[in-house]
This record gives sequence, C-alpha cells and structure tokens, in this order.
Amino acid sequence: MSSGDVWILGIAMTKFGKRPDTDVVGLGAEAVRGALGDAKISIRDIDVLASGSLRGPVSFGQLLQKQVGQTGIPVFNVANACATGATALRTAVMAIKAGEADLGLAVGAEKLAGAGLLGGGPAAAVGAVWQPEGRQGAIMPLDGIVSTENMPGVFAQIGMEYGHRYGGVTFDLLARISEKNHWHSTLNPLAAYSKAISKEEIMNDVMIAYPNTRPMCSANCDGAAAAVVVSDAKLRALSSAQRRRAVKISASVLTSDPYQPGCQVLPDVNTLTRQAAQTAYEKAGVEPGDLDLVELHDCFATAELVHYDNLMLCPVGGAVDFFESGAPLRTGRLPVNVSGGLQSKGHPIAATGIANVWEICTHLRGEAGPRQIQDAKVGLAHVIGLGSACGVHILERAAV
Repeated sequence: MSSGDVWILGIAMTKFGKRPDTDVVGLGAEAVRGALGDAKISIRDIDVLASGSLRGPVSFGQLLQKQVGQTGIPVFNVANACATGATALRTAVMAIKAGEADLGLAVGAEKLAGAGLLGGGPAAAVGAVWQPEGRQGAIMPLDGIVSTENMPGVFAQIGMEYGHRYGGVTFDLLARISEKNHWHSTLNPLAAYSKAISKEEIMNDVMIAYPNTRPMCSANCDGAAAAVVVSDAKLRALSSAQRRRAVKISASVLTSDPYQPGCQVLPDVNTLTRQAAQTAYEKAGVEPGDLDLVELHDCFATAELVHYDNLMLCPVGGAVDFFESGAPLRTGRLPVNVSGGLQSKGHPIAATGIANVWEICTHLRGEAGPRQIQDAKVGLAHVIGLGSACGVHILERAAV
C-alpha cells in the first residue's frame, strides 16, 4: 500500500425502483446506514460528507445528517447532472488526498419514479425556450443548461454520427445492446427492472428518438447509493477483516468539455470521456486490457455503443466489432453493465455515479452472487453528466 492511496471501506445502494414509502432524505439515510454498516464504523468516525440530490433540497447533506447523526463535520452539497454521485465521491477522495480527512462519506439520492423521461417534465413547446439552430433537434437551451427534454435527441444524434463515421450501426445492433443489459438485470435483485426483454420487443416498443426506443432508454426510478472512503494510514489501523474487503481507488478523475466549436451546440460526450479515461488509466497504471469488467453510462443504447470506443475498450471506430465479438456480455471477455445498466438497473440521477462503483466493488469482493465475474481484480466505473461532466473511477481488489 502506498501512503497516498485511498480506499473504499464500505459501500451500499438501495433497491432501485418505485419507493413511495420514503422521501429522498430517507433514501439517502438508508444508503448511508448501509455503507457505514458495510464499513463497520459509525457516523462519528466520518470526517467529511459530500452529498448530492438534483431534485432534492439544496441542503440535502445537512438534512441527511438529521437522520444519521449531526457531528458538526463539513458538508459539501454537490450538483453535476448525472455525474453528481461520482462528483461527491471525487470530493471525498480529494479531502483525504489533501490530508483534511481520514474517513469520508459520499452519497447520492434521487426520487424520479413517475417524473417523465430522464426526470424531465413535459417537452418544452415555447419557442423562446430553445435556440433556433441545432442538429436534429438536439440543441442547447438559451440558459446554457442541457434540459432533460432534449437528451434523447442528443444521444440519438451521437449514435447516428458514430454510425455515419465508422459504419455498421443499425437499429438491430442497438436493440441487441439493450437486450444484453435487460438480460443482465435478471440476476440483479436491486435493479429497478429484473426482466429479460427480447430484441423484437425492444424494436417494436415506443420510439423515443430514433434509433432509441423506450427500453433502450434509462429507467427513471427512486434510489440512493453511498460510499465510505478511507486513507491508507487509517486503513492500516483497522481490523484485518476491514482491510481484506477494502477496494483501492486507483484513479478518481473528473473532466468537462474542452473547447471546440461543435460543443457549443451539441455537448461533446466523446472527448471528455476519452480524456477522463486516458487520465484514469495513466493514474492507475493500468491499460484497458487489464480491466475485468466495466460499468458505463448507458443512458441510451447509442451511448453504450460510443462509450466502448471512448473508454478505449476497442480500437478507434471498433465499437460495432467489439459488441459483435461478444466481449461485453456477462460471459464475454470484458463484461459491460453486468448490473443491467441504467436501462434496467435504473437511473436515479444523483445516485448513479456511486451505484456504478458499488457494482464494481461487489464483483472485486467476490460478493455478486449469480452474476459474479469470476476472479475480477480490476474494474472501471464511468458516468456522464450532460452539461458536461465525466467521472471515471478505476478500482482494484485489495491484495491482502
């Protein structure tokens, strides 16, 4: 163990789905209690809290403390679109790296069931809301914030552009990507939907934004996830059982769009993901070929396809061949979204970044049950927050 290492000591996610029994603070508290219990520590041991809930109260972290313990520690309430959970985790990691804390807590929670596609309301119809220019309707609102209503168009365009550039992207192919994720979800008891859906059913469902039908889109739901992170020095002082289950955060990276003319109209999810991945691989000292599994941000089937390439899981332009090889299946060479992904596991926006990390940790600990990727040692969790933000975490099994 290097003195600068940061570890996940405990992590938990709630059951995703419709949770009318509790509010967003209650969901966050459930995840926090789960993570603290997993870490075998108390809230009194935590030095810093980073939290986020996009549709929840501004002071989400402070309200959360009223449920789990008010100890006077600093609270950072963060918001970074769908990357909010990953940003909270990155904030806790940075506090430890800076020597400000030995134990940090990151949490994201959201109530989205019944909120409309991707948490948005009815599609905007007032002309003054939208810019008059854009590509296939995938445009940026005048206030500079990407609205939930136009995300289907954004990611439809991204997939179509990839197909135009490299070829091979068909409606059938994208339906099979979604079919894979729905199949994976049947082994995940915490997923919002644990039901296999055939390619034919997917293709014949409601078209949202061509080529993505409804099952190819991320599932709105309620849920929360939380993680306890610990410094290397503090981990050494803990029990052998705690050390044995700790998961090393080999890289924690957050990026935003670099300037280019095109991203002023259509967010560039490709460049910021590729840059985050490249930085993460360098920091972790690993290569894409070293990964045993990946949880990536499949908010739409088209997004999963392009992120095979952006995360360098295949050669440039090789995303179609990568999928056709069978590599991203649970039984393949490099399983992708074994949890069922956002399309089945669900996408309670602020929770997703930590939930993706939870899935990787569960496999690295050998605790994933029937969906376990055998002998998994290294995994990557990725999330995109349109606006733009990209979080990439590379995680490694403890060598003890």
